[in-house]
Amino acid sequence: MISTSLRSSSRGALLHWTGRGEGDVGPGAGAAGERRRRAIHAGEWAWLRQVHGACVEVVAAPGGVQGQPGDALVTAVPGVALAVFTADCAPVALASPEGVVGLVHAGWRGLDAGVIEAAAAAMRAIGATRLDAALGPCIHAECYEFGAEDLDRLAARWGAPVRGQTAEGRPALDLPAAVRVALERCGADLVIESGACTACADGWFSHRARGDAGRQATLLVAA
Repeated sequence: MISTSLRSSSRGALLHWTGRGEGDVGPGAGAAGERRRRAIHAGEWAWLRQVHGACVEVVAAPGGVQGQPGDALVTAVPGVALAVFTADCAPVALASPEGVVGLVHAGWRGLDAGVIEAAAAAMRAIGATRLDAALGPCIHAECYEFGAEDLDRLAARWGAPVRGQTAEGRPALDLPAAVRVALERCGADLVIESGACTACADGWFSHRARGDAGRQATLLVAA
């Protein structure tokens, strides 16, 4: 598990990335996953049934969102805990000086749908100004061979930086690059980046590389 603080001016949030060592903490792990999440941090977690879209849920109380369809959570309530679950997609945490925070599950389909921009807009609608961001462990280009048609469409939207190559030299999607472009376009500063590839670095679940059913969690607690 990696723990850090995501701070925007004097306000901030406590950020955790779990890994394989903490076990499967995704919704599919049922009661065992819930016990693991509670062991990492006490409290009622807000979480979503992730659908690779751009729906954002505003969380008004601890545990106020539990399994609704969507891919981003935002809150302005201190002490509210947010969770997203990944096994290659990019987890993105956001924080503002006003104490508004957000957490995004960003796979390529969600990025194409505008999930990061939607989360930033929802945060600003409830009082956020400047946004700082953290990008957690996700699949990187060297492990992410990608179909030409979809890659062309994403490159047309996000620019040439999203075109990468696998370790074998085949066309690939650079998912972290796409996240960086999306954050820049919505006025968020990327201040923390884990740099870990879930497919080839030790200690992470990867659906694409190993067919893992387990999920790691990104956990964000508003200060």
